[in-house]
Amino acid sequence: MTSTEPALQHVLDRERVHHERCRAALAAMVEGAGEQVVIGEDVSASGADAEVLGYRLRSQAKALRELPEGPLFFGALQGEDGQLHIGRLRISEHPAEPPLVVDWRAPVSRAFYQATARDPQGVAVRRRFGWAPGSRGDSADLTGLEDEHLGQGEARTSEIVAREIERPRVGPMRDIAATIQPEQDDLVRGDLAVSVCVQGAPGTGKTAVGLHRAAYLLYTHPQRIRRGGLLILGPNRTFLSYIAEVLPSLGETGVRQSTLAEEIARHPVRGRDEPAAAVVKHDARMAEVLRRALYARVRAEGAGSLAVPDGSYRWRVPAQTLARIVADVREEEPPYGVGRERVRARIVRCLREQAERRAGPPPNAWVRRIERARPVSAYVDAVWPRARPEEVVAGLLGDPGVLAEAADGLLDSAEQRALLWRKPPRSWKSARWSAADLVLLDEVAGLVEHPEGYGHVVVDEAQDLSPMECRAIARRAPFGSLTVLGDLAQGTTPWAARSWRTVLAHLGKPDAAVVELTTGFRVPRAVVALANRLLERLDVDVPAARSLRGDGELRMRETAPDGVSGAVVEAVRDALRREGSVGVVAADADVPRLRAALDAAGLDAAGPEELGARLSLVPASVVKGLEYDHVVAVEPATIAEAEERGLHRLYVVLTRAVSRLEVVRGRPLPF
Repeated sequence: MTSTEPALQHVLDRERVHHERCRAALAAMVEGAGEQVVIGEDVSASGADAEVLGYRLRSQAKALRELPEGPLFFGALQGEDGQLHIGRLRISEHPAEPPLVVDWRAPVSRAFYQATARDPQGVAVRRRFGWAPGSRGDSADLTGLEDEHLGQGEARTSEIVAREIERPRVGPMRDIAATIQPEQDDLVRGDLAVSVCVQGAPGTGKTAVGLHRAAYLLYTHPQRIRRGGLLILGPNRTFLSYIAEVLPSLGETGVRQSTLAEEIARHPVRGRDEPAAAVVKHDARMAEVLRRALYARVRAEGAGSLAVPDGSYRWRVPAQTLARIVADVREEEPPYGVGRERVRARIVRCLREQAERRAGPPPNAWVRRIERARPVSAYVDAVWPRARPEEVVAGLLGDPGVLAEAADGLLDSAEQRALLWRKPPRSWKSARWSAADLVLLDEVAGLVEHPEGYGHVVVDEAQDLSPMECRAIARRAPFGSLTVLGDLAQGTTPWAARSWRTVLAHLGKPDAAVVELTTGFRVPRAVVALANRLLERLDVDVPAARSLRGDGELRMRETAPDGVSGAVVEAVRDALRREGSVGVVAADADVPRLRAALDAAGLDAAGPEELGARLSLVPASVVKGLEYDHVVAVEPATIAEAEERGLHRLYVVLTRAVSRLEVVRGRPLPF
């Protein structure tokens, strides 16, 4: 059913009238939220209660004000109880009245995604609405609709969904609330308490699934999630900029979106590791090396007995008792900082018991004075000294003896030599920390004091995480759940995962379910077929992808080795004659030469961080997670040779196109 059918034009007009009513109701909701903030500021309540109420009201008003402009509904369900419109948020004229639009995350909306002709789930008609591309929500932009009569056993392929999936990609990533497929919906609506790992082939929407699951959990468990917090972890800032508008478009603002490097950044990265050193630092064995180095500071032997003056009297604790206190605390394995205070508390308890036997229970002031007594503090400092993570790591990497003791039986001599600083700094304050060093610092910091955890963490591009990076994430969700997203075939770091079970074990969720998404909705079939040829050469066990898109184009442009730049210019000009974004992707070392060629040809190419650009020149090392309508992949052989896992990097490059891929080469393909 479309607007071109005159007999059904009145249906479309009626839906436009409903949309106008929804727009008016939403405007009233925004205005009402602002008024509630003013009323809430004058509410009579305790200071804490008023502060909490005010925060919630201001947050609600802010979220409504910041909603991006756009259509207010994308579908509808017709059943025995009438018609329900489905949109990105609930809209009503009054809280007590039936909603004009139901939030896509509400339980009643699930049938929109899951109902079929065989299992209509009480739905007589499923209606999808077609909106003009880029619509800002004007009712006149409602251009068509489709009805699927599920109650009569009708099943049809939606042209509206196909157009939405296939329409050109310019700018940031869009939400997929209107096009979620049943298998994606199952993942989105998963239980908060259950961690899940999504192995997703290119174009299967795994990133969108993770973001929509975050939005669903915020809607379904608002108090539990906001109490613990929700964290989105991406591989880099370019990627985070690309996905930044998805959650706000779904009505969720204030969610922390970050990189792991930002989460653990105790110091700026000013140093750089040799590859061999970085590999060892990211190895799981380093966790035990660091634990040994930290707890090597705890030494009760030789500390002697303790005498604490109390007026004219001295309380004494024998060396044997003190040694037993320290040993008992060590066996309990508390965080290092907790253990230190636990030793102090047990020494004070021992002294208090003596005082009770001599003169009865002492007052609290006496206990506090004994806790701060200089001999007690001096003894604790001697047997369980304060530990700063920087001191521990600097001592380990700067002293061969300390490293040898901590790494005994774990790292061989070559690995220990790779770890040692060539020129140790005078102190940790002048150290030039590398990115891998920050992971080590975070490990020690987590041993000293457990960080506060999030209620849920979404981890994208997780296949590139090292075991030590996984441990850093696990510390941030010790009691919360994880949504782990990635594709083993796209692992490009030297420590990239070969198995999700290994990754999940390091993340502290060994029993999490691994779900495979193999059906692509974005990458055309011809492009997927080429990538699958390369997949056979990769050392990972993942199923070949398949695509539902029979459109799209794959072209090979062969030229002489010295004619690659000119061929790229011609390929770009050809792509720019078509609709959509164009991404030129090449080995990092080739980017300056290609930029010069494009500039000379009068083609102004933006960098990958400029998401709305029509033409972008992108180094292969940062293209992961990004998409372009047309991709010009430059010299695959050079991309494959540029790094240890270059074939995996090439697999990423070849799967960034959502309409057309043109491969420009002067050398044979490396597969």
